[in-house]
Amino acid sequence: MMNYTEYLNTKNPTVTFSIRDYGIIQVELFPEVAPNTVNNFIHYAASNFYKDLIFHRIIPGFMIQGGGGSETLKPIKGEFAANGFENPLKHTRGVISMARTSDPNSQTSQFFIMHQDAPHLDRNYAAFGVVTSGIEVVDQIVRQSRDFRDRPHEDIVIESVSLDTKNREYPEPVYADDIE
Repeated sequence: MMNYTEYLNTKNPTVTFSIRDYGIIQVELFPEVAPNTVNNFIHYAASNFYKDLIFHRIIPGFMIQGGGGSETLKPIKGEFAANGFENPLKHTRGVISMARTSDPNSQTSQFFIMHQDAPHLDRNYAAFGVVTSGIEVVDQIVRQSRDFRDRPHEDIVIESVSLDTKNREYPEPVYADDIE
């Protein structure tokens, strides 16, 4: 398993989230680690899907989760070792990964950012990038009061999202239904 520093590259795409009342979180994506997952995330970011969505689950010492909309979305195949895809990125502080149900091919738009290391997720979830700026915003978010389901009492809103692909084209994701 590899640490995220092995994948940092100025040519990688970045996504910047502006979180209302909290600040900016910038994430560098790693297409060489999980290419279809990155394509999928870029697709959502480019279409402004994440604008006005919330971080709906926060667990101190673990992660913050967001990106869930109300519409039915097409899932992609999970790019992690337990699902037959060699993804060497560890779930360490600041790493971004895709949320899913118990179905390994149920990743859609929801993502989570690691607040602290969680090695039990390695090989079981599709890690695909890291926070390069704004980890203090993650720390601030995770300290908010929450209910018994780990939902913040007050909405933590993604006010805007910007994408920088560094002048590189990224294809549409391949959906799980399209794989034979």
